[in-house]
Amino acid sequence: MPARKIITRGDPVLTKACHPVTRFDEKLHALLDDMRDTLLQAQGVGLAAPQVGILRRAVLVMNEREEIIELVNPEIVFTEGEQEGFEGCLSVPGLYGRVTRPERVRVRAQNRDGQVFEVEDTGITARCFCHECEHLEGRLFVEHTDRLYTAEELDEMEQENGTEREQ
Repeated sequence: MPARKIITRGDPVLTKACHPVTRFDEKLHALLDDMRDTLLQAQGVGLAAPQVGILRRAVLVMNEREEIIELVNPEIVFTEGEQEGFEGCLSVPGLYGRVTRPERVRVRAQNRDGQVFEVEDTGITARCFCHECEHLEGRLFVEHTDRLYTAEELDEMEQENGTEREQ
């Protein structure tokens, strides 16, 4: 499937709330397949449908085992703890911000065929669940940070502190 163009900050589609998916058909399957190709080509860890210009409640999250989880009509049903780290976004290329998210997150969603399931994870995957679900509400991570950093600034900070950023 062809990769789609990633919409970047400033495009009004990224500020709109998405509509629920009600038809689990070949059109949805094609969107999810295109999103997978787009995510892999962009070397990201998450992608939401509005980032490719589609106002539907569908996201992909790559977990720490590099498995892509498809979440249709996702809803965060449980959170626990807190983590702080740098976050980036394919729709805000080259910029990162320090964001606080839950350490553990459980999501209830549907798969591409409409079957309901739950998935729970911690760390960067939990961070991605929150980040991608916020896209469905027309929100970006930049709303959670008071400063954006370039990749070069983060590299300098990592060298000084001996830390790594989460993307």
